[in-house]
Parts: sequence; C-alpha cells; structure tokens
Amino acid sequence: MTNINIPVSVLNLAPIRQGEEPKDAIDSMVDLAQATEEMGYKRYWIAEHHNSPTLVSSATSILIKHTLEHTKTIRVGSGGVMLPNHSPLVVAEQFGTMATIYPNRLDLGLGRAPGTDMMTASALRRSQNDSVYTFPDDVNSLLTYFGPEEKQGYVKAHPGVGTNIPLYILGSSTDSAYLAAKLGLPYVFASHFAPRYMEEAISIYRNRFQPSEYLDSPYMMVCLNVVAAETDEEAIRESTTTQQFFLNVVRGSQSPLQPPVDSMDNIWSGQEKEMASSMSSVTFTGSKETVKAQLTNFQEKYHVDEIMAVSYIFNPDIQKRSYQIFKEIVDGK
Repeated sequence: MTNINIPVSVLNLAPIRQGEEPKDAIDSMVDLAQATEEMGYKRYWIAEHHNSPTLVSSATSILIKHTLEHTKTIRVGSGGVMLPNHSPLVVAEQFGTMATIYPNRLDLGLGRAPGTDMMTASALRRSQNDSVYTFPDDVNSLLTYFGPEEKQGYVKAHPGVGTNIPLYILGSSTDSAYLAAKLGLPYVFASHFAPRYMEEAISIYRNRFQPSEYLDSPYMMVCLNVVAAETDEEAIRESTTTQQFFLNVVRGSQSPLQPPVDSMDNIWSGQEKEMASSMSSVTFTGSKETVKAQLTNFQEKYHVDEIMAVSYIFNPDIQKRSYQIFKEIVDGK
C-alpha cells in the first residue's frame, strides 16, 4: 500500500493579484499561513525573487519574520534563500536572530541560483565573481555558524551559534542533488516549475546519500502545484490562473496574478501552451477523488517523504479550500 499520509507543507511566492497592491499580497501571505497552520500543514516557506513587480518576495527574511510573528506553531522558512545574493554571515545573523525570538520554528532552504535575471543578479551580488561556484562552501559556512561553540572559527554569528537551524538544499537540476547527498542534508526539488530532472535528481540523491550528524537517511521533499476543488470542472477552470502565471514566465511579461478564464485557447499560442505546460507538468488538478488518485500514482512512483504544495489560485478563499482538500486527502478524510 502506497503511503499518501505524509507531511505536507506550503510554498508561497507571494504574488500580487490583479487589482491589488503589494501590501495586499503581504496580508494574503499571512492570512494563508494562518489558515494552513490551522489545517495542520507542517511548514510554510516563502520564496526569494528580485526585480519582479508581480511578486513581493524580495526581502525573504523580513517576510519570514512577519509570518512567524502572526502564527503560533507552523514552521516558517525560506524556499529559498538564494545564496549567490547573500553573505553567509549575514544570513546566519538574520536567521540566528529569528531563531532566538522564535525557537524551533525556523527552516533555512538554500538555493544556488540568483533567482532573477543576470543584470539584477549583478546589482544584488556581494562579489563580481560567480558565487554560484562557492555554493558548497557557503552551505558549509552556514552549518558551522549555526553549530556548537567549539566548532566556530574567529568569525561567529551572534546570535546564531548553537541554534542548529535545519538546512535544506533546494534544486531544479541534478547539481544540488549531489551536494545534498554528500552533506547528508534534506533535499527539496522544484518540480513546481522545473520538473524535467526531477526523477534523475531524486535517484542521484537517494543513491549517493551519506548519513550525517543532521540526517541518518535521505529526506526527499518535492514541491509541486496543487489546484483542488469540489469538482474536476471547477478545478480545471481555477487552474487557468496557474496557466496564465506560467504563460507570464514564458513571455517574460509582468502581469499580476490573473482571475480564471473559461478557456486559454484565445490567450496562448500552441508553442506558448507547450512551453508553459512543460513547466507546470507536475500539477495535481481536480476534485478530491481525482487529486487523491494523482497523489497515489505519484507516490507509487517516487515515494517522497514530504510534499510542498504551491497553488496559484486567484480567489483567496478558493485557494484555502484547495489546501484544505489536499490536507484531507493525505489525512485520509
């Protein structure tokens, strides 16, 4: 029997909906965190994106702090902090401070991409060298900064030392799978927008995993899209918001999150449909029965340890209902 009763979590890019302001997007982010905490979701992660007028997730650590402040039990973290943009010491100080205020509630997901275009990356970057290549060293620095006093060097993160904030390696290709396996850290694959290497990355991570002081055996998380509703028809209509979101990415346009439409046929070309659909191919869409079947099939194939759901749904109440349905599925209700 395939286990679909696994921990489920939430990823939020904090998109701005059509007709709303950045403050509305931040308020919605908190509202969804409170709702999913109530439902029993395990963690709530916030992404990092820059120079994107349709997303408010640029200052990720500030949004995490704001979410921690307005929730009680759910773990809050980064999906992820893009390390090429940040000095590990600054990250350690920020997260160490948050962990001091909110003990045992913080996660630090780490990505090796800048999370933006190259010109913006250059404006953000702490050095002119390609800091993507220093990612393994930067991760090790963070493990040290959060570790015990006796393992510290001259430079320390205050607060930060001894907080043991859990680190997660994020990936959208196979590169990070090797690193997560080598360091014995949990691995999170970004199937919600880059599913192409998912199967290969999962296999590499599990086959090469080396037990560590952080983890005895592989812990594989997959982030994917979920649009669940009362009926298949309703879910399919709501999923046109997701399709427009990915069309936005394909076109490089900067439209806020759009309401659902009856048909996408007049909105995208055949080529755009193909590109957007390939990015969002790992999506559970439908009624409770349909999504349960999709989840069961997925788990029969991949046996992941945790699923992180992202949902681009225009109406916040319908979005919350989608998360509720998904949680009921994994809980066997």
